[in-house]
Amino acid sequence: MEATNAELYRLALTDAPYVIAAYGILWISFVAYVTMTLRRVMRLEKAVVVLEESLERREA
Repeated sequence: MEATNAELYRLALTDAPYVIAAYGILWISFVAYVTMTLRRVMRLEKAVVVLEESLERREA
């Protein structure tokens, strides 16, 4: 193996934990964001159902 390749592999292996941690943080953030968004959507859907029922009662 060439000296340049050996140096690149050495650098990549020493930085691997940081890259793995960064990807982990990104995935955790993404999952948290999707979870919060889905909860808000579900809450809004419940509010729409309540409003629709209220309108139906007023019309009747």
